[in-house]
Amino acid sequence: MKEQVSKKKGSRMRKILAVLLAAAVFSLAACGDKDKQPEDGGGQAAGQEVIAEEVSGTEEGGEVPEPAQEEEEEPELPGGLQGLMDMGVPIPEKEVDFEDLQENVNEDIYAWVYIPDTRVDYPVLQHPADNYYYLNYNLDGSRGYPGCIYSEKYNRKDFEDPVTVIYGHNMKNGTMFADLHNYEDAEYFEENPYVYIYTPEGLLVYRIFAAYEYTNEHLLYGHDYFAPAEFKEYIDGVLNYRNMNCNRAEDVELTTADHILVLSTCMANKPDNRYLVQGVLLNED
Repeated sequence: MKEQVSKKKGSRMRKILAVLLAAAVFSLAACGDKDKQPEDGGGQAAGQEVIAEEVSGTEEGGEVPEPAQEEEEEPELPGGLQGLMDMGVPIPEKEVDFEDLQENVNEDIYAWVYIPDTRVDYPVLQHPADNYYYLNYNLDGSRGYPGCIYSEKYNRKDFEDPVTVIYGHNMKNGTMFADLHNYEDAEYFEENPYVYIYTPEGLLVYRIFAAYEYTNEHLLYGHDYFAPAEFKEYIDGVLNYRNMNCNRAEDVELTTADHILVLSTCMANKPDNRYLVQGVLLNED
């Protein structure tokens, strides 16, 4: 009886050991399968390891390399201005709000004239009916000096005429066009060669090529500079003009395809004479 009981215990023990052995083998197999799973499918822990590897990179010390920053390219200037800047012509950092000027100051403002190193920094006006209106009237409509910087209806307002003339008083206090007389000095003439005209469409840059005392002849009345022969005659007259205080840029060549700007003001104690500063447009289309 005891022997029979003992046999039954031994048989039961062997069954238990077999079950435990099978469980151990299954556990090892499951671990092996887990090790074979791809890194990105290993749950949160595995994902964190991948992210850590991407951040740390291959540099020693686990330092995060800073991404290379691309240099932002400055936008090119419009209207041929970029080419002028590349050639060394300075382009002022100046903006003119024509919408505000026309709405809140004077609706006849259509351009702005600026010459660095002078007090010439004014709006340009043109009256729709009276050529001499702004000779005697101010921006606010009041009558008297200093008047305004203005052009006449002989000129269009797009500066596409072969010759555009802009007028201004020679004020004793140095305002308006008084500083044009600085160009009587040869050194100043050489060192200040540019006039800038701002319009709602953009910036026009003129190279000053001549400055001199002239008669009070009206440069536009009775002349058709759109006729090549007459325009050439005008150009030749400017280039050949001589007087004691005439300054000229010898390196500037003019053709009948050019656009010329004339700034005109009075001569002190010489009511029949005018002082003219002339420039040629550089940023042609």
